[in-house]
Amino acid sequence: MRIISGKFKGRRFDPPLKKCNTRPTMEMAKEALFNILYNSYDFECISVADLFGGTGSISLEFVSRDCRNVTWVENFYICNQFIKEVKRKLEIGDELKIVKNDVIRFLSNTNKKFDIIFADPPYNYRHNKIIIDLIFERELIKEGGVFIFEHDKRNDFSIYPNFIQLKTYGTNRFSIFSPTL
Repeated sequence: MRIISGKFKGRRFDPPLKKCNTRPTMEMAKEALFNILYNSYDFECISVADLFGGTGSISLEFVSRDCRNVTWVENFYICNQFIKEVKRKLEIGDELKIVKNDVIRFLSNTNKKFDIIFADPPYNYRHNKIIIDLIFERELIKEGGVFIFEHDKRNDFSIYPNFIQLKTYGTNRFSIFSPTL
């Protein structure tokens, strides 16, 4: 795993992928996604939630690009230990909040609103609709914000309310939703 831009550009980490049972977003897809986001948001002024945060690839990219308010949410202990170690090595402070929790429980209980919510659940995750519904029913995205849902080609979220577009990069697909349609 490599951080592709910002103050930690080029830093590499070897996450315990098999133990975490994760698949970090491919670099090409991550770079394309961040180019779009970077042109739309002032990263120093936004709040981000990285759901199913896994190895922290997305969260670390936001922090590297000076985002000061990133919440990483993951339930697996090994991933939690890995992100804590990376945070320590990079000397990241309060800009990265680590939350060891089930995503549905987190979304059901948080009162915080985010500018960007990114979710990358396992491709065989059975509760995608619950995640999408909770985010919009609980109004967890700020005005002008987006929810980005990474998934494989077996899923089609274009029929959901608030869906605005699909971006495809190789095998990575990002369904993008907005609370303001």
